[in-house]
Amino acid sequence: MFDLGQLELAQDVVGAAMPPTPAYAWPLLSERLGADVIVKHENHTPIGAFKVRGGLVYLDRLKREQPDTVGVISATRGNHGQSLAFAASRYRMKAMIYVPSGNSVEKNRAMRAFGAELVEYGEDFQAAREEAYRRAEATGLHIVPAFHPNLVLGVATYALELLRKAPDLDVLYVPIGQGSGICGCILARDLLGLTIEIVGVQSTEAPSYALSFAAGTVVTTETSNTLADGLATRVPDPDALAIIRKGASRIVQVTDDEVAAAIRAYWTDTHNLAEGAGAAALAAALQEKPKLRGKRVGLVLSGGNIDFELFNRWIVPETAVAGGKVLV
Repeated sequence: MFDLGQLELAQDVVGAAMPPTPAYAWPLLSERLGADVIVKHENHTPIGAFKVRGGLVYLDRLKREQPDTVGVISATRGNHGQSLAFAASRYRMKAMIYVPSGNSVEKNRAMRAFGAELVEYGEDFQAAREEAYRRAEATGLHIVPAFHPNLVLGVATYALELLRKAPDLDVLYVPIGQGSGICGCILARDLLGLTIEIVGVQSTEAPSYALSFAAGTVVTTETSNTLADGLATRVPDPDALAIIRKGASRIVQVTDDEVAAAIRAYWTDTHNLAEGAGAAALAAALQEKPKLRGKRVGLVLSGGNIDFELFNRWIVPETAVAGGKVLV
């Protein structure tokens, strides 16, 4: 899909807009897992999520290859749309973003704040995506898919940062939405000649990639009812699936309750706020804790864009106060 030189050039494009995100070793998380843990903090980007990298690289290439392009259109549950809105503002382009009805209020506000024209349509991401493609034909705007080689090239820059800092990881857990993040990690690992095990993470309520991984072909689901909206995918991308099946060891499925527990763990152990998809890697590692003892474990905290109402719904009911302390 790309070589190391192209990945390093993409890193330069991303670096012009933001500094590298930190990769920290948190002792309390290490105690919790019984392993040496490093967290890649993609919640520290200008949009609070790793997707910003893909938008920057995609629009940089689009502007150079198709300079007459006036704007882009796409569908999202939030972070992909914020990425395109952020990048479009830097390249002085229009961004029209479709989201499903009932989408995250705060992510919608953020996309508008970055300059996007927001349109609510359909009951889920797939319906919004299909309408965005129809609207692209009518408006002449450039359609940006949820998965594309240039998006993967962009988000792979976080993997390049992490794996050059921690090439001795034994295993890396990566959440899967449409697949760009885990594909970027797999390709960056291979380009660096490393042998790190990469494990994908999906929701039990949106397991399309996990089912496809097991079946060896694309398997769609009728629903994607997880509260972790960044994991809510019904239709896998076949190109992403091919990379994942070749380069990942397995896909772990986590429940919404396990994700909520991981969000609480991130807050108490690191004082970092994680969205559902952002906490999924930790949720999977906690599920597989017995096999991780003594290993060096990487966790991708892919984003921190969680609505306050959802944070309150997931976190507050599960806490109790005793002796002036919050018990988690």
